Amino acid sequence: MEESVKNEQDNSIAIISYLTLIGLVIAFVMNNEKKQPFARYHIRQSLGLNVTGIALGLVNVIPILGWIISIIGVFVLIYMNIMGIINAVNRKEKPLPILGKQYEEWFKSV
Repeated sequence: MEESVKNEQDNSIAIISYLTLIGLVIAFVMNNEKKQPFARYHIRQSLGLNVTGIALGLVNVIPILGWIISIIGVFVLIYMNIMGIINAVNRKEKPLPILGKQYEEWFKSV
């Protein structure tokens, strides 16, 4: 029974991490004590999405070309975020499309 509760909490933390930057911070704090591997994996993936979103915001400053890249990038980020939530709900440690493997490398210390 205790293992089931642990898995539920682990899964909840993974899902929460994909809900905006605030969700990522909440998930990081919730997982700070126990450092559950499944939740940590999804926190790293979500952190990568948020950093990519901030980078897209910076690119958006460039007129015309930056705007086009940002618009396309936002749709790609939404798709990647949805895939992350689906992976978390299905309890899969599967990297996000396009940049998921990069996120694993960049944030392995998180």
